[in-house]
Amino acid sequence: MSTRNPLSAALAADYLRTPWTMSVLLVGNGLAFLVGIRYYLDTMGAVPTWLWPLYGDSPTALAFGTLVLATALPTLPDDFWGLSRDPGVAGDDDEERVGDGRLVDDVPGPVAALTTVAVVWLVETGVWTVVAVNVPLLRPGLATDLYLGFDDDSLWAYWGIMATHAAFLAEAALVAHLGRTSRRLLAGALVVALVNDLFDYGFLVGLPTAGHPPVRYEPGVLLAVASVATSLLGVWAAAQLLPRRRLS
Repeated sequence: MSTRNPLSAALAADYLRTPWTMSVLLVGNGLAFLVGIRYYLDTMGAVPTWLWPLYGDSPTALAFGTLVLATALPTLPDDFWGLSRDPGVAGDDDEERVGDGRLVDDVPGPVAALTTVAVVWLVETGVWTVVAVNVPLLRPGLATDLYLGFDDDSLWAYWGIMATHAAFLAEAALVAHLGRTSRRLLAGALVVALVNDLFDYGFLVGLPTAGHPPVRYEPGVLLAVASVATSLLGVWAAAQLLPRRRLS
C-alpha cells in the first residue's frame, strides 16, 4: 500500500545509511531525551514510576523514535561500519532495498507496533508542544509573555521549543520508512493516546488524575481539547505515513 509520506524513500535511505547523519540523529535524540527528562525532573517524583512514560511526553516520543532507529542498525551494510568485505562476494546488502518505500524487507509485528506508536507520539507531542506554548496568546486572563518573547529565557522556552518539536514531525516521517502498521495497531495506538490524555486532564471531569506536563499556567479545557485533537492528528498521520500490509 502506498503512503503519503512527504519524505521520499530514496532520501530516507540516504540519510539512514550515511554514518555521520545516522550518528548525529542518534546522539541528538539522546541529548534531547536528557534535556526533556531534566524538564520533568522536579515534578516526576510525585508521579508513580510506572506512569513516567505517560507523564514525560517528549522524552517518551524520542525514546520510541530511537528504538525504531535501533531496529534498523542490524540491516545496515558492512561498509557502513567500516568493516572489510570479500570483494568477490556480492549480496543484497549492497543494494538499497527501497522498491516499495521500505528500507528493510520484513517488519515483525512487535516492530510494527513500536513504529506505529513512535510515529503517533512524535507527531502528537510535536504539535501539542507548539500549541501548549501558544495557549497564553489565546486564553483570556493569561499573560501573553509567559513563553513568547525575545529575551534570553524566551530564546529557549519559546523559540527553541518550537523549533525542536517541529523537528519531531520530520523524525516521524523518517522512522515511518522503517515500519508498517495495521488498522488494529492504529486503533490500539489511539486508545493509548486517549488514555494518556485522560491521565493528563482527567481532573477536569472529576477524576483523581493530574499528570499534565508542568506548563507555566494552570491547564484548562482549551489545552485538554487541544491534546485530544493532537492525539487524533497523530493517529491520522501514522495512517498516512505508514504502509499497511506485509507484517511478519
